[in-house]
Amino acid sequence: MDQLSPVELFPHVRIVMGMIVGLGITRLLMTVAGMIQHPQRAKLSSLHLLWIVSILVELVLFWWWEFALYKLEHWTFAITLFLIVYAVTLFLLAALLSPDNIAEYDGYEDFFLKRRRWFFGLFAATFFLDAIDTLIKGGTYWQRFGWDYFIQVPFGLVICIIAIRSSDRRIQLAAVMVHLAYQAYWISRFFYTVT
Repeated sequence: MDQLSPVELFPHVRIVMGMIVGLGITRLLMTVAGMIQHPQRAKLSSLHLLWIVSILVELVLFWWWEFALYKLEHWTFAITLFLIVYAVTLFLLAALLSPDNIAEYDGYEDFFLKRRRWFFGLFAATFFLDAIDTLIKGGTYWQRFGWDYFIQVPFGLVICIIAIRSSDRRIQLAAVMVHLAYQAYWISRFFYTVT
């Protein structure tokens, strides 16, 4: 294969990531549409709906933050594979919130709580993946975030461990509210900036 310049390669990688992110968004939106179309099919849950909102925002944020990769001067297959794995992990989070069949559960909350180990295991992985993604983008990229970015990994992992171990609805609601607040913080901080 001829050597492509970073400018030529980035759109191809971005298209693959965009397809995976698009599939995740589609799963979440189809689940919400199904709830609207058939509200009596299964018990709705504010906890489940809040996680749908959070992961939907997470998918959009991932897509947005990956614009910074256009500055990457050296592409490898390993970097491309890493980005695809990261996108697939986010897709799997969306899929875990979008069951094909809810009949064997007592509603969406029961489904979520019974699948929480998978969900929060994958969610914990995203904190590591995000840190690696940020390092790939280079020093000038991650320096602009400051100390508050670097506390996210241990803080996020603690939340995931607690949420894996507890099926208490209050703890689960606290976890999603903290994550939504964290997302709102970063959105407000960089609202007018391009990555």
